[in-house]
Amino acid sequence: MKTKKLLILVLGSWFLVLGLSGCATVPGREALSTYNIGGVTYVPLVSLCESENIAWEYDTFARTVNLSKGAHKINLMVGERLVVVDDMPQYLKYPVDIYQGTVVLPYKFKEQVLDSLFKEPYPERKITLPLTRIKKIVIDAGHGGKDPGAIGKRGLREKDVNLDIAKRLSKLLRTDGIDAVMTRSIDNFISLERRIDIANDSRAGLFISIHSNANRVRSLNGLEVYYISPNVSDSKRALYCAQHAALNLDKSSFASNPSLNLKATLWDMIHTSNRAESVRLARGVCSAIDNNLSTKVLGIKGASFYVLKGARMPAILIEAGFLSNYNEERLMRNAYYRQQIAEGIEQGIKKYARDFTLMEAAK
Repeated sequence: MKTKKLLILVLGSWFLVLGLSGCATVPGREALSTYNIGGVTYVPLVSLCESENIAWEYDTFARTVNLSKGAHKINLMVGERLVVVDDMPQYLKYPVDIYQGTVVLPYKFKEQVLDSLFKEPYPERKITLPLTRIKKIVIDAGHGGKDPGAIGKRGLREKDVNLDIAKRLSKLLRTDGIDAVMTRSIDNFISLERRIDIANDSRAGLFISIHSNANRVRSLNGLEVYYISPNVSDSKRALYCAQHAALNLDKSSFASNPSLNLKATLWDMIHTSNRAESVRLARGVCSAIDNNLSTKVLGIKGASFYVLKGARMPAILIEAGFLSNYNEERLMRNAYYRQQIAEGIEQGIKKYARDFTLMEAAK
């Protein structure tokens, strides 16, 4: 009798242990720890990023989260439901939150954003169109009309050089299937404000402003590419855009109109992303020209040019050469050389787009 009771006790304890072990080892969704906050399932930011191999940064002061994997970038903000995925806004059903001192994301974010963004490509996927990401580009020929720009010692006017290169680039891009929008196609004066309005109203993917350089030191020569200076405040630009520019969001995704603060936050994310893309585009153009032309490439630099500050898309300004330099003025008088510059810029744009496409395909 005692033996039977002892056996029942042992078996009962064994089944109890099995039961407890089973509960402890049953994984959550894909083995991620989960939290229930107000009836909503959340996952820790760090755990989610580790499971998906996503790089992350968290700014404790601004309470913003930046995620990146391959060519993809995602920007979030604690307490907000609006996120920016590859420069495109999306609206989550539940906000990013903080639980027990750690940033947590709604599990729906994984399903809605990550699973679709980082899904495995088909094995036989082939890249045939390197510019599929870019549908429209604004080409800005600097100066024009009453504003000749720089004038070389032998009388070559910057406005004429800029327009010719812009036209050649426009033709090349259209051959590639890209909609090329020119801020001016004839010798007329267009204000800086109007140039920016044309660019922003077009909702293009890139903005490229073409200029020619000049300097009192006539020995200076070479091509250089500018992007928006890191010293320019994205926050100030974001506030201005929030007050004056439309976000062009899908209104059906909002229960009500977003607040000014929310708009400014979104614009700040967009400007920050555009700055990084502008640097990448500038590097692509410099690399292509350096590989295909014998001209000296001075590299990329940050500047606070008005057209760069005002553009609401990745934007660069190209100084094609120094008209103040005798040899470069002579070169830029040559139509073949101007064609080479246009082709170099086109190749740089292709390199920028191709690199993005390859990174996307390699995920």
